[in-house]
Amino acid sequence: MQPRHRVRQVVNWVNLSTALGLLTGLLGRARFERGADGLIIGRGYRLPIPPAPAFTLGNVILLRLDDEQLARRPRLLTHEARHATQYAWCLGPVMIVLYLFAAAWSWAVTGDPASHNPFERHAGLTDGGYRKRPLRGPLQRRRVV
Repeated sequence: MQPRHRVRQVVNWVNLSTALGLLTGLLGRARFERGADGLIIGRGYRLPIPPAPAFTLGNVILLRLDDEQLARRPRLLTHEARHATQYAWCLGPVMIVLYLFAAAWSWAVTGDPASHNPFERHAGLTDGGYRKRPLRGPLQRRRVV
């Protein structure tokens, strides 16, 4: 494991976000396995929230997707791994609050919680299965022809 991934792993244990991810996965009846770069993959997550096919808490990536569905989205785990790094930078569970504010902002300006969410943009919109949506009407820059 690269030193940067080891640091991320340790920081996310210390800030309790990985513990929160494991607890959430247990509540959602996920089956855990070791992933690359110190990540923990929780397959078969069953709780209805959040509605995403995959999401990350600390170094834990929780998946609703089966292997076939995941194979059709080869960059998804890379996207989620970037979120694990964001947890380390954002003091763990504090990231959840920051993420929710960022998602609300994106929803307000585009009608989509990811398009202008800096956490999703930094993790790679297309890698996460999102597409960039334009700003809503009054927020668009007007072009003078």
